[in-house]
Amino acid sequence: MSLPIALISTDVRVADGYRWHATPQTYLDAVREGAGVIPLCLPNFGNDVDLGGLLDRVDGVVMTGSRSNVHPSHYGATASPLHEPFDEDRDRMSIELVHKSLAKGLPMLCICRGMQELNVALGGTLATEIQDLPGRMDHRAPPDDAQEARFAIRHPVEVRPGGLLHRIVRSGLIDVNSLHRQAIDRLAPGLQVEATAADGTIEAVSIGDPPSFVLGVQWHPEYWFRPDASSAAIFAAFGDAVRGFMARKA
Repeated sequence: MSLPIALISTDVRVADGYRWHATPQTYLDAVREGAGVIPLCLPNFGNDVDLGGLLDRVDGVVMTGSRSNVHPSHYGATASPLHEPFDEDRDRMSIELVHKSLAKGLPMLCICRGMQELNVALGGTLATEIQDLPGRMDHRAPPDDAQEARFAIRHPVEVRPGGLLHRIVRSGLIDVNSLHRQAIDRLAPGLQVEATAADGTIEAVSIGDPPSFVLGVQWHPEYWFRPDASSAAIFAAFGDAVRGFMARKA
């Protein structure tokens, strides 16, 4: 039996005189090894790609994290330097990708920016520079270029009993890393909270009664999928959902 395929969202970056459509290998490794699924990177060509036809050929979708943020125009806010950096090429593809993936019932794992894209696509909003809001902790990555420091486990999150994430990690409290300046402000209709930080920041969401597996997490389990039990469980659950979708499609 052939392995299922998951479509992986990408960033558009300029480097070495080229425009790159790419994603870090940590996501690819976690999907390939942790979920047992072949990752396929999606270039951000907007309307030049028959996204519906492409989604008919895959079995799941991963919305990746990024240093960039969703442009505020997508949730009714005015852009400012506090919202930067942007990747509007990715925005044009990712919002449509969320809608069409959900319409086809594809399993979705949405990580960091990917969770924020899920919320925005469904009508929610984002808050920026949350470390400056009253009562909030600093969720930003430490000012260190070493990946081990940036992705180090930082704080616990409380998992909602009986929810999708609780069934996956089998715990009411898990420890996560934290690398974000923005977070969900108004939760989109149809999403439900799966986990929160001690300061009330929404750390994970799902769709209440989805046609398939749809989970968003604000942290980065892809970095820890090998040594960390909860991170491994998230990718294993995504892989099971993808294989189940492939079997039903067949």
